[in-house]
Amino acid sequence: MIFLSQSEVNNEQISNGINLLISILIRYPEIGTASFDPEQNSLHLKFMLSAIPSEVDFSNTKQLLLNSIAAYTMLEGFLEATSDIQLQTYDQVAILNIVRDVYTISKPEIALLITLLRENFKDSLIIDYNDSLPEEDLRIQEEVIENMLINVKKHRMPHGLIGIRENGRILVFNK
Repeated sequence: MIFLSQSEVNNEQISNGINLLISILIRYPEIGTASFDPEQNSLHLKFMLSAIPSEVDFSNTKQLLLNSIAAYTMLEGFLEATSDIQLQTYDQVAILNIVRDVYTISKPEIALLITLLRENFKDSLIIDYNDSLPEEDLRIQEEVIENMLINVKKHRMPHGLIGIRENGRILVFNK
């Protein structure tokens, strides 16, 4: 049996969190930033829109996303899932923030949300395509996401992390 010190456990948890954020951002070029909120034990996924949606379009899309999350988590056997969707606007761009609790979110749910966003904001969703990634690498990132989500669900993150895209790179910082 191997015993780990508290700092080793925290380092492993931070490493799992970093790997999760990196894999999410690599696999899903639609996501502008991904972050953990340790106080609410939630994952924040931010999407950039090149145009500000109308109130009706945003309201309809928000309701579709919330209903989809509720249906998906119910099918997965979770009775309660925490989710919130907010829109922030700046001049001619908007940031859509989806907040999900770490315990009930899954990789297929993230894929579903992105599919719905692509359909509803097809002309304005900013996507940071990386054509140099082979399909096999994307499948590997999906496996990493699944494994890291399992690890992050088991152990509470000691502090916040944020992963961002910058000039084709992915950077992760402590919050």
